[in-house]
Amino acid sequence: MRRNGLLPVFFVFFDMRYRQVKTQRKKIKRSELSGKDREFKTRFRATQKEIVSRIKELAKPLCEVEGMELVHVECQQESAGMIIRLYIDRPGGVTLDDCMHISRQMNNFMDVDLKESDFDSIGSYNLEVSSPGPNRPLGEKVDFERFKGQVAEIKTLKPVEGQKKFKGVLLGMSEETVELLSNDKTIAIPFQEITRARLVNL
Repeated sequence: MRRNGLLPVFFVFFDMRYRQVKTQRKKIKRSELSGKDREFKTRFRATQKEIVSRIKELAKPLCEVEGMELVHVECQQESAGMIIRLYIDRPGGVTLDDCMHISRQMNNFMDVDLKESDFDSIGSYNLEVSSPGPNRPLGEKVDFERFKGQVAEIKTLKPVEGQKKFKGVLLGMSEETVELLSNDKTIAIPFQEITRARLVNL
C-alpha cells in the first residue's frame, strides 16, 4: 500500500488483455470488433458489477460497526488502471482518519477475498475511500426517496425519451423507476438503466 495525496491506494498487476481490447477499440469501430473481443468486453463489464457487489458485502458491515454509512461504491476503468471508490459518511461528516481507518481494513479484506475469488479479469486496481462531498452519489433506491426535492444529475446506459443525461429535481421512486422533474416535465427513468447519479450542489 502507498499513499497517493491524502488517500491510501492499493496496487496489484495490470491485466494487459483489457488494455489490448481498449487500444483496439480506439482503432476500429465497435461493429468491427471480433467476436472474441466483444465477448471479453462483456465479461469484463459483468465482472465490474460482481466486484461492486462483493465490495459492498465487505464494506457495509465494516462501516456499520464503525458507526458509519457506506454511501456508494464505484468501479471503473481510468488511465491509471481500475479505480474502486468507496464513499462513506456519518452524522457530522467523516474525517481523514475515518477514511484511512476504513481503507486499511478494506485493503486487508480485499487482499484475502479477491485472491480467493474468481476476479482475475479485474486486473490492477486502486482503492480510494472518501466522504461523499456536496455532490453526493446516489446508488440505492432509498437514496432517491431520501433526497426528494433536491437537484440531481442522472446518466443512463440506454436512451430514455431520446437522451442519456438528465438534470432536474428528484420526485422519488415509483415502483422500479426514478421520477425526475426536468424542464417542467416529469421523466420516469428505469432504475436498472441508471449508470451514474449524483446530487448537484447549486
